[in-house]
Amino acid sequence: MWSCRRVKAVRVFTGAPMPEGADTVFMQEDVRVDDTGGVILPPGLKRGANVRPAGEDIALGETVLPAGHRMRPQDVALAAAFGYANVELRRKVRVAVFSTGDEIVAPGGMRGPAQLFDSNRSMLMVMLARLCCDVTDLGILADDSDLIAAKLSEAASTHDLILTSGGVSTGDADCVRAAVENCGTLVFWRVAIKPGRPVAMGVIGGTPLIGLPGNPVASFVTFAHIARPAILTLAGTRPLPPIPSAVRTAFSYRKKQGRREYVRVTLRTAADGSLEATKFPREGAGLLSSLVATDGLVELGEEVTRVEPGETVRFLTYSSLL
Repeated sequence: MWSCRRVKAVRVFTGAPMPEGADTVFMQEDVRVDDTGGVILPPGLKRGANVRPAGEDIALGETVLPAGHRMRPQDVALAAAFGYANVELRRKVRVAVFSTGDEIVAPGGMRGPAQLFDSNRSMLMVMLARLCCDVTDLGILADDSDLIAAKLSEAASTHDLILTSGGVSTGDADCVRAAVENCGTLVFWRVAIKPGRPVAMGVIGGTPLIGLPGNPVASFVTFAHIARPAILTLAGTRPLPPIPSAVRTAFSYRKKQGRREYVRVTLRTAADGSLEATKFPREGAGLLSSLVATDGLVELGEEVTRVEPGETVRFLTYSSLL
């Protein structure tokens, strides 16, 4: 035996306030009306179902957008949900960008027999735009340390960061490091990373400078792992390292101990359904095609000396580095 207890039902529309004393909502399509006009409710619904109580999302006094938070579309939506038409933000980081080298010319220009089109500056400006920087393109500077020093000093007075490409290696025409030492202070030069060893950082008139290598892949890697965290810090936010995924290797590789290396790989689905990484078939920090034809980088730590097929490694998508 079971008994039916009659209660009062009130119709309420989605988004409307709850009637006084009510605590549960049955969806209209789940109920039926009998011949007497009574509403027949289905069994099994818990008390409080289909109700959005006040404070369910954010509790009173809870901080949801702390200072230094980097705004994303969902953060803008949350601010709007609180009724804010505007929020106070830090201004954009002002970055001056230039390339160096007598051997490069701007895309669209006339290229000599031994010259290359400058791809790095275009790549870096797009990467900076993804970080919402205010970018000044200073073009290509000749291999002249005095000229470069003068341009560095000029840019330092109106920018928060100077980003250069090329001229930081050990060749006679690599003038950026000498120019930095002439007009500022060199903080470090060279790091144990491949590709990207000849990267430099300095300070000119209180403005930081990051000198990236001229090889495109090395420039990409060092921007992602050195320049990007620096830019986010200048913007007032806390840079978070990219979160790697675990993938299985389908290649052999050897490296030096004490150096971190980033191997360009493509992902594929193995027979057992797991993801495995295949290495780009050619080496070289100047192979831009390797960044286009692959999915990301396998990160091998300083302690690793060799990798064999079937091992689990750390994989970073390109999207996580931008």
